Amino acid sequence: MYIENKSSGHHGPAWIGFVEFSKSGQTVYFNGKALKKLKNPGINANHFDIDTGEEYWISGIKKNGHNRHWLGGGKIMIDKNSIDDYLKLVDSKSINEKKFTIIEFAETDKIKFNEIENIEVEFMDKGRHTWYWDNNKRKLSSI
Repeated sequence: MYIENKSSGHHGPAWIGFVEFSKSGQTVYFNGKALKKLKNPGINANHFDIDTGEEYWISGIKKNGHNRHWLGGGKIMIDKNSIDDYLKLVDSKSINEKKFTIIEFAETDKIKFNEIENIEVEFMDKGRHTWYWDNNKRKLSSI
């Protein structure tokens, strides 16, 4: 999968590698992160980090090798365990070190994220302000 942090525009950190999906397919686990599908995805992001609320774009790998948005730039981190499969997919013999940084994805603690998602929320202000839960992002905003 191709994953790009969109919190800072089209130049955010990006990764290529194997991911795991939750049973429902709504959450993607990779490199110590849990990214949940947005209920109303936009043109910039289709997932958000359960822990931080940062927005991400997740898609399949493009065979032409142009995964970043045409306005974006920067090196893409590629998991060393997925390099052989990536090279077969893009029909290449080696990784272009000008475009990629080779890393090793960290394990993801799925239990931690399950606990985060199941925390009961206590609303501090029960007065005249109305609060809403923004698409499970753990961000409280006043209306």
